[in-house]
Amino acid sequence: MARGEINVRYTQASPTRAASAVYVTLTAQVVSLGALVLFELARGRDLAARLAAFGGRPEGADAEAVVGAVTVFAVLMMLVAGTTIAAAAAYVTWLVRARRANDRSAATGPVAAAWLLPGVNLVAPVVLVDEVWRGTRPPAGRRGRWLALLAGWWLSWLTALALVTIRLALDSSAGDLTGVGLVELACAAVAALLCAATVRELTRLQRLARSARATEPGTVHAFSPAPPPRAHGSTPIGRTS
Repeated sequence: MARGEINVRYTQASPTRAASAVYVTLTAQVVSLGALVLFELARGRDLAARLAAFGGRPEGADAEAVVGAVTVFAVLMMLVAGTTIAAAAAYVTWLVRARRANDRSAATGPVAAAWLLPGVNLVAPVVLVDEVWRGTRPPAGRRGRWLALLAGWWLSWLTALALVTIRLALDSSAGDLTGVGLVELACAAVAALLCAATVRELTRLQRLARSARATEPGTVHAFSPAPPPRAHGSTPIGRTS
């Protein structure tokens, strides 16, 4: 490094806004799923029986009584689907920004592959999140607590996924509209809570790491220009020779 050269260290802001989007969308997902479960418990079996009697296509005066319930059910299903997609998009966005907060050159491809490739998406996402945690250089002695939180989130997520895609698909004789019940809601709520906890922990560690880097000697903060050099022999303002 040449004499007089200033070593500028660029730091990227921790993905706080992306984390907030994750919290909001996860909350919306659980609330919409809870509304669907309540509707299922209150009207599910009765509405499913009426729709079966009409062959799934209500028509005529006798079918007018179920049109409103069918509309509510359709709206709730769209809300659950929409909030789920929004939560997934918010989480992927946060993970991409969290990786770049540790390494500005981190690519987005591994994140997309981790979530979209069948089979790989059962393991790779949690590995990526752990990689981000290790990249923040957390204080010593926090590894066990972090792994417990991470494992709890991932196992609860896999449990909720299994209940929805396996058990409910095989339960064709239940006579419900979707089969989603309190067990599925509880698993989804726990998974969302633990997911938010992992996001909060990583965001907090990255904020602390960023603050520590900003106070290191030799760091020049962005948007904080140094005062211009004085000309030789000039007199500072407010002083007279």
